[in-house]
Amino acid sequence: MKRLTVPFLITAILTGVYGFGGFNLWGTEASRVLFLISADLFVVSLFAKFLFRKRARVAQRVES
Repeated sequence: MKRLTVPFLITAILTGVYGFGGFNLWGTEASRVLFLISADLFVVSLFAKFLFRKRARVAQRVES
């Protein structure tokens, strides 16, 4: 989900411009629904990117 942040952002922007841009076509309502879905998925993936970061493990040497 973290690697899909940018595609969700691009999809949200494109469908938002098409859906709310004032076009009077048959796919406008579907585009608005796709905008809401992709915007929600963008926010979820953005939270996942910041909350679940991989932390670098530092190996410790044990001397005996």
